[in-house]
Amino acid sequence: MQIAPNTVVSMHYTLTDEGGQVLDSSAGQEPLVFLSGARNIIEGLDNAIQGKSAGDEMKVEVTPEEGYGPVHQELIQQVPRENFQGVDTIEVGMQFMAQTPNGQQPVTVIGVEEDGILLDGNHPLAGKSLSFDVEIVEVREATSEEVEHGHVHGEGGHEH
Repeated sequence: MQIAPNTVVSMHYTLTDEGGQVLDSSAGQEPLVFLSGARNIIEGLDNAIQGKSAGDEMKVEVTPEEGYGPVHQELIQQVPRENFQGVDTIEVGMQFMAQTPNGQQPVTVIGVEEDGILLDGNHPLAGKSLSFDVEIVEVREATSEEVEHGHVHGEGGHEH
């Protein structure tokens, strides 16, 4: 069976950045299981594996536009230290949840300065080209319930 929208895909992957540094991998773990076409994984990777079958291996290059998007400068802001009352030490790389007009959003500390803390609300992989080494393990038809819910049920998927 070939990967198409509304198929359940099990795959192993290794994700590297432009410098070849491994950012994430399923090596030594269970494969990633997802519903193709349901925005369960980034668009560029889902598009690239369409038509592939169990046993296929490939390298997939994903641009920022088909990955986590470009860096939005308006999501980088300096906030007063007073916003972090009760936090004794603030260091670059720490993550917090910020209250925004659209609800809570994760932010990453990218700078600690005397007059405030520089926060980035972009996804940590925004603006980056990504490389995936992929091995398709299994492909099956999704159940009508999985399609309706937009995710995989059962082993490797969501339990209700």
